[in-house]
Amino acid sequence: MSSSLTINSTLELRTGAKLPILGFGVWDSPQDLTVKSCLEALKVGYRHIDTAQGYSNEAEVGEAVKQSGLARKDIYITSKIWEAGDDVDATYERCLGSVKKIAGEDGYLDLMLIHNAAVGAEPRKKMWLAMEKLHSGGKFKSIGVSNYGIGHIEDMKSYAKVWPPAVNQLELHPWLQQREVVEYCHKNGIVVEAYCPIVRNQKANDPTLNEIAKKHAQNADVFDFQLGKDDMEKLDGMPQEKALVLAVDNESTR
Repeated sequence: MSSSLTINSTLELRTGAKLPILGFGVWDSPQDLTVKSCLEALKVGYRHIDTAQGYSNEAEVGEAVKQSGLARKDIYITSKIWEAGDDVDATYERCLGSVKKIAGEDGYLDLMLIHNAAVGAEPRKKMWLAMEKLHSGGKFKSIGVSNYGIGHIEDMKSYAKVWPPAVNQLELHPWLQQREVVEYCHKNGIVVEAYCPIVRNQKANDPTLNEIAKKHAQNADVFDFQLGKDDMEKLDGMPQEKALVLAVDNESTR
């Protein structure tokens, strides 16, 4: 059975922006390899690159975009702020620094996320307020969060002008499905992005996964097939394990 999805398929965010459903992440990508890897990803059809201040390769992503020959509007770029400054203005400058590194003085980013709710309530507030300013000024087309539980998103209502966030990026894979926060996001119009969807290859020898994988393609060819009901039920029924990176706390507002 052929899938109706392609590598060019998108999801519409609350802002009206189109988010490509398959992204090329550059976590742990060395600076000297990031330009090359991003260019190769763009060559095979990726149109979404996901970087972060904490990855220390934003400038290299920007260089790859320049060298690609593609129009800026045709490449969706996500970054993430790692920590707040002393106040909202200082945090604004930190966020603006990502724009400058990736897209230049007159550029913009398609999506900016707060990288981790664990930084604490006050830093989260400063980052969101700074991001709202950049969003209203056109420097961030959409703004969202990462690793936020339900309590963290609800807490934003006390100060956010832009609510709900456009995106919540979470560790999601068959062994960490985080269903409660995913359902909450769906109910509130928040697009859920999955990171570590292939579990950093740590489940390469899992018998159930291998049974299913033998039937289908890999990498960017994920769109030339569709998993059947039985396959989905097997994956959905995987035992839930410890997170590779982070499982959110849905009760915390700290």
